[in-house]
Amino acid sequence: MLEAETKHKPETTECESTESFDPYTCSLSPALKLIAKEELHEDDNIRHQALHQFREWISKHPRIKKCRTDTLFLLRFLRTKKFSVPDACEMLERYLTIRQLFPQWFSNLDILDPTISEIFDNGYLVPLPQRDDDGRQIILSVAKNFDPYKYTSVQMARVHSLICEGLLDDEPSQVAGYVYINDESGINMGFASLWSLSDLRNMVKCIQNSTPMRHKATHFVNIPHFANRIIELGVSLLSEKLKNRITIHKSVDALKERVKPEILPKEYGGSIPMADIIKDFKLKLIQKRDSILALDEMCIELTKDYNSPSVKIISDIDTGVIGSFRKLEVD
Repeated sequence: MLEAETKHKPETTECESTESFDPYTCSLSPALKLIAKEELHEDDNIRHQALHQFREWISKHPRIKKCRTDTLFLLRFLRTKKFSVPDACEMLERYLTIRQLFPQWFSNLDILDPTISEIFDNGYLVPLPQRDDDGRQIILSVAKNFDPYKYTSVQMARVHSLICEGLLDDEPSQVAGYVYINDESGINMGFASLWSLSDLRNMVKCIQNSTPMRHKATHFVNIPHFANRIIELGVSLLSEKLKNRITIHKSVDALKERVKPEILPKEYGGSIPMADIIKDFKLKLIQKRDSILALDEMCIELTKDYNSPSVKIISDIDTGVIGSFRKLEVD
């Protein structure tokens, strides 16, 4: 799926017309189509109607000036929000807004940037090639491979954002969702001062409220005793729904009781060396480089309220969207 998308850069168009758009052929397996139907209420008719309504809303939005309207991009939001078009519209507006409010985290995401490339090559954050039995994409984070004394929280965030954008148009992941494995065995005191509280709060809100991903499960493993408070702080900012999807394991062996060893890197008991996994996914990011950088062409006008420096800025984004959606006459 990722490879197929590299043949062309998705168009970012002026929001004036929705009459022409890309033809769509569903690439989901029969098993994933069943999950999409049962969990997301998706079928051919609902998908067609929702895409039409979504494009109409974008074209009539007074502040969205440029936005991708291709099917895979819009399905990011529709599938995350189980085909509630108002909720998908709300998430898209927040997504566009945070990209402009926090360009240091979400703009100019370039795998050829020397620092981003170096952090990725070090193996700090790696999407694994094999999925679990539910078809979910596994993303492995290895704390010891990130040096908090050399790199900043901004650079950490940019690596996360780049990898997410490299995955978000993948249809199986849109439906089945994502599982996160966090190996904290190498965490050190430098991580305690890496993020300010306000930045951490804003980032967590961005992830929860504005990123079109189905977060299905999070596993922490090998947390050193001194790092418990650091992890607890981050977890405390999550919604109850996401908190309930967190499992803490004392060891990799305990993790393997929940996650099949064969889908992990060789260093964790699987068959594929971490270096090979990193190399292969980096090639995919290079292939998708133009389309990821083109996301910066999207534009939404920010009001004075959105320019407020308050840490409540993300919650401010949440207001008023449903009302504006319902005022539009969408068939």
